[in-house]
Amino acid sequence: MLSPSYPQRAPWGTADKLRAWQREALNAYFERDQRDFLVAATPGAGKTTFALTLAVELLKIGEVNRIIVVAPTEHLKTQWADAAAKVSIRLDPRFRNSHWAPSRQYHGAVVTYAQVAAKSSVHRHLTEDAQTLVILDEVHHGGDALSWGDAIRDAYGPAKRRLLLSGTPFRSDTAPIPFVVYAPDESGSRISTTDYNYGYGRALADGVVRPVLFHMYSGKMRWRTSAGDELEAHLGQDNTKDVTSQAWRTALDPEGEWMPAVLSAANRRLTEIRHHIPDAGGLVIATDQTVARAYAKILHSLTGERPTIVLSDEAAASERIERFSTDGSRWMVAVRMVSEGVDVPRLAVGVYATSSSTPLFFAQAIGRFVRARRGGETASIFLPNVPILLGLASELEKERDHALDRQSKDDDGLDDSLLESANREEETSDALTQEFSYQAISSLAHFDRVVFEGQEFGQLAEPGTPEEEEFIGLPGLLEPEHVHELLMQRQTRQARLREAREAEAGPEVTTTLPAPLHRTLREQRQLLNSLVGLYARQAGEPHGAVHAELRRICGGPAVAQATVTQLQSRIEVLRKRVRT
Repeated sequence: MLSPSYPQRAPWGTADKLRAWQREALNAYFERDQRDFLVAATPGAGKTTFALTLAVELLKIGEVNRIIVVAPTEHLKTQWADAAAKVSIRLDPRFRNSHWAPSRQYHGAVVTYAQVAAKSSVHRHLTEDAQTLVILDEVHHGGDALSWGDAIRDAYGPAKRRLLLSGTPFRSDTAPIPFVVYAPDESGSRISTTDYNYGYGRALADGVVRPVLFHMYSGKMRWRTSAGDELEAHLGQDNTKDVTSQAWRTALDPEGEWMPAVLSAANRRLTEIRHHIPDAGGLVIATDQTVARAYAKILHSLTGERPTIVLSDEAAASERIERFSTDGSRWMVAVRMVSEGVDVPRLAVGVYATSSSTPLFFAQAIGRFVRARRGGETASIFLPNVPILLGLASELEKERDHALDRQSKDDDGLDDSLLESANREEETSDALTQEFSYQAISSLAHFDRVVFEGQEFGQLAEPGTPEEEEFIGLPGLLEPEHVHELLMQRQTRQARLREAREAEAGPEVTTTLPAPLHRTLREQRQLLNSLVGLYARQAGEPHGAVHAELRRICGGPAVAQATVTQLQSRIEVLRKRVRT
């Protein structure tokens, strides 16, 4: 059953090696017979194999005679060239703008989006000089800047065929992606149109990707503000946005106890997995170079083995990633360099120790761990218990299209427009990295829960206790259909262990776990009343008037009915006024 547009189409040379979705997508491509074709497939599904198989087909039937691949990073240029060589397509990963044309021994070249933006005329000439198939890998990068989008359109407007690939078919802003078709939805907003979609949910059911277990960690944080005030909060409790941000930043401080405890737990999880998968590796994604090196020192002290450190501005970064992908060592620490497209299939444990929080960056980062090599493999990602990350982890299977007419916030409530550039090499985008006077004082870690397929398992536990080990020591090989059942069993065992330990220790047992919510509320009310009294004396106002003004500014009920978040909001208002 061949498309009438391609009567001489070659037989499938690699059909038996293709996955079902790849065959479906190839059939859809030839049936639609259109110049631009957008494929959105979850990270690890095999977009590169699909694209190169299509390129082989188009070369065989004479539809094209040149292949150009546009990739996000320099490292991916080599990765694409190596993959193409396996199907007898020769691509030049060292093509430069000064060359004007690839050597005759090549079928084409691999370039980066930045390279095209620097001199689009060179790439337009390259496209016009032959019947060209352009493969735009992670095509959303074409909208990273207005000048980039214009350059991509100028360079590849004359292309005979354009294949658009994306593992995350959405952007955080409303910049149009070159060559993507937009159509109005029911509300009238223009939404990107995907020609073939293969999401994480279907890929998981097909066994193409691994199930992901998110190990959430909370804990008690203390820090000092620029005014000299010492604040304390429990990460993961009902805090204000500002308190959560500063508690999160305190948790990621390598000088505290939170990061060493979480890295230790992640390393124990990696050891468990390596009992079944000897070459399994771990990756720590750090916010900047300074903390990346500090995390590497902690891992060295835990394992006795020096981790591979990958920094985006180092010339040897690509070589280090390649070496790590095959050397069987335990850990790699990276800053953004491994957030997208980089193929290290043996990664099985991740520590999300970065302040980037856009859905785009999160999806790309988690995509490094989901590629399946054999049945029963699972991935474990360790996350700080921050509401925005918990939401992203719970909605891993959610698919989002790119909307051009979106309001300031998405339907999911995440203000992506403020955090658009999280994945650029030259800058980070999260508000936590902005400069402000601040000093971390201390941090303690607590195991909080495991999130799997949007469901939560387990309860608070101190690091190193048998209650935590119930979820650290999960088997390294586990079929997806058995994960939920085992997590339920471990949750029950964890509760029994805690009850037995507390009964043995007696009523005087000491713990670092946070107090029950009713105690937290009582402390917050006492603090608020103290500040109200202080401010009332300074301003010469009755206490009741101050409380009424706070309710007007911050909203919410009277103090006795207010939540922790509402109380903290009023406390922050008063702190500023008392200082003044």
